[in-house]
Amino acid sequence: MKNIFIIKTGDSIPCLVGRRGDFENWIIAGIETHHPFSDTIVPVHKKAQLPDLAQIDGIIITGSHAMVTEQSEWIKKTADWLVTAVKQEIPILGICFGHQILAYALGGTVGYMPEGPEFGTVSFHMSDDAKDDPIFGGLPQTFEVQTSHFQAVTKLPLNAIPMGSTAKDPYSSFRYGRSAWGVQFHPEYDADITRAYIKEINEELKKSCENTPQNPVFCHDTVQGQIILSRFAALSPKTFNQD
Repeated sequence: MKNIFIIKTGDSIPCLVGRRGDFENWIIAGIETHHPFSDTIVPVHKKAQLPDLAQIDGIIITGSHAMVTEQSEWIKKTADWLVTAVKQEIPILGICFGHQILAYALGGTVGYMPEGPEFGTVSFHMSDDAKDDPIFGGLPQTFEVQTSHFQAVTKLPLNAIPMGSTAKDPYSSFRYGRSAWGVQFHPEYDADITRAYIKEINEELKKSCENTPQNPVFCHDTVQGQIILSRFAALSPKTFNQD
């Protein structure tokens, strides 16, 4: 059975944690019905020690309410650890904050989105390079994903391959090398989770007299997120070490 380590970089909003669980629970639920696996949760945002890479078959980095630009000590340590994991071609999937810290670790840049935050169910447009990709290949050229973020990757790492974009985010996904992916969207979210985030952020934006990002009524469930999670879980280091 594969040993996938979930690098937990933050906690979700309390109203969701109480009734639905947290980031890692949603990720596990999105995978385990298709690919039984052994999971180990590593809460690095609470200064948990990063594991020895020799015991890992895959890495998933969760979302967070922290910002990569905060440059906290745990963020720097996690970024350095990810660089080593990429060099060893361990399969990696970074989600939202995980996407951003992976890009930052590999030399990209992260910052606030020029067009404002992106929340809700939005259209994701695959790049031509994604058509034959191990986790994106065969999916529709355009499909819908769940989003909730203020910051984004503003410059890709050198040699990173864009996998797709949204209307507000030109670097919504990328692949680096053969075994590392970042997705700014949340493949583990469903419409209920996305609506909760919109409600939460709408309240915050109202306090600062800013426009609200989206009406939660427009959110709906999508299927591609689970496909991406399942395909990632099916990978192993052996996939990339056969040359």
